[in-house]
Amino acid sequence: MTFRLVAAGAVAISLSLAACGSDSKTASTTAAPTTTAAMSSTTAPMAAGTIVDIAAGNADFSTLVAAVKAAGLADTLSGTGPFTVFAPTNEAFAALPAGLVDKLLKPENKDVLTKILTYHVVSGKVMAADVKPGDVPSVEGSAIKVTVDGGTVTLNGSAKVVKTDITASNGVIHVIDAVIVPPDVDITKL
Repeated sequence: MTFRLVAAGAVAISLSLAACGSDSKTASTTAAPTTTAAMSSTTAPMAAGTIVDIAAGNADFSTLVAAVKAAGLADTLSGTGPFTVFAPTNEAFAALPAGLVDKLLKPENKDVLTKILTYHVVSGKVMAADVKPGDVPSVEGSAIKVTVDGGTVTLNGSAKVVKTDITASNGVIHVIDAVIVPPDVDITKL
């Protein structure tokens, strides 16, 4: 299942949260909202390597990296892109119901894990300054609701963007403090 996403032209997942296949002008209309002034103090410098390389080199993303590998998305997120990834930290994964991450990492739950990870990815390279509020289509196919309040960018009313513009060779990572789940996934049934 190397993705129906690849077939859709928007391949990616949330190892290092990325976005694929459109230019920044197109992507800016579908990106999460943010303001340059408010976000500039939380931006990170450009790093060498792909989204996966950067995530793998950061201890705060070890759970995300394990999930990306379990879902078979590492090669995709190391591809050309560009991708915009909303990357949950280890703390974000730890806030999920007890035992859920372990269940998601099992081979029999690969499809659900893939849906959750690709829900964290938006097509194109969308920098913080280009983010706009509204419903943004994810690579998974469902929309992410992006809101901006006083410079704080929130996804689906619960996940806050805590660091922006971690630039990779194939896109950009924005760090979030919660895992977001597609509307048609019921994590309580795993």
